[in-house]
This record gives sequence, structure tokens and C-alpha cells, in this order.
Amino acid sequence: MNAPIYKKMAGTSAVFLFADFAKASPVERDRMIWTANELHLEQLPQQRQQKPAMANTLALEGLEEYDIPNNGDVRWVESMGAEFIYYDLIRGWVQFN
Repeated sequence: MNAPIYKKMAGTSAVFLFADFAKASPVERDRMIWTANELHLEQLPQQRQQKPAMANTLALEGLEEYDIPNNGDVRWVESMGAEFIYYDLIRGWVQFN
């Protein structure tokens, strides 16, 4: 089985999702894709904290205003039907289910 390839979510600066995810419109910024190795996903935090669900991926980025994300925070994104984990190393959210 091949390791997943990631792309940034359209309209966000730091939300990565599977490139072939059927429920969203990932974009290739300057034709860039990221591998799990390039995102250093082998270092994802083992300790995780489930947080309340969010309506969409844009809401993930608005958290800095009132609920600063911590390394290992996990949020279900309702519009995507997927979970994302916050990863300090890249200062972004990565789809992981």
C-alpha cells in the first residue's frame, strides 16, 4: 500500500488533506504535493486530545482567536466527515482517518 499524498485545502493556509479525498477540493499550490515523510508525520504526537467538532476546515484556522490549538488536538470536521490532528511541527492540521 502506498503512503498517502497530501495537498493543502483550498482557502486555507495550513490544512492538509489526502490528495484523493472525494469530499473536498484540495489544491496544488504551484503543483506542490506533500508526502507523509515531507510532513514528518512519523512524529505525530501519540498523546491526543479530542476537541469539539468544527463545521468546516476554515473554522480550524480561526481557532487561534479563541482556542489556540495544541499539538495533538483532534477535531472532527462535519462538512468533510473526517478527523484532523493539529501538528505543531508544521503549525497546521492534517487529515488522519
